[in-house]
Amino acid sequence: MPDTQPQATGGDRDIGQQPVSELVQQASHQLTELVRGELRLAQAEMTEKGKRYGKGGGLFGGAGIVGFLALQALVATAIAGLAVVLPVWASALIVTGVLGVIAAVMTASGKKQFGKAAPASPAQTIENVKADVAEIKESARR
Repeated sequence: MPDTQPQATGGDRDIGQQPVSELVQQASHQLTELVRGELRLAQAEMTEKGKRYGKGGGLFGGAGIVGFLALQALVATAIAGLAVVLPVWASALIVTGVLGVIAAVMTASGKKQFGKAAPASPAQTIENVKADVAEIKESARR
């Protein structure tokens, strides 16, 4: 049966015979090494995740470009479809007008959303913190 008694790393003495200062020093060293190891592991993990996010972002960017090109093709198709019954210039003018109206509605909606978001500070959180501070001050006076 193997010896299961803990062995000291600083010589032939048992742990029970080591001075407390030496044990504290060993524990501090081991804790430092543990934290460093965990930091190295976290760094490696975040590096790997960063690479994956980069690839994913690139793919999303490519999909956005291809989607934009598809939208342009759809606009050209709409112009060509209207050109069957109208002159090409009139078809292009109608499609441009419709896109302009859609852009104007989206702009107005976006402006309204920005207005609802202002101010940029977290007002409710600030009020809660002020109330907490007031409560703490009141408790300290009692």
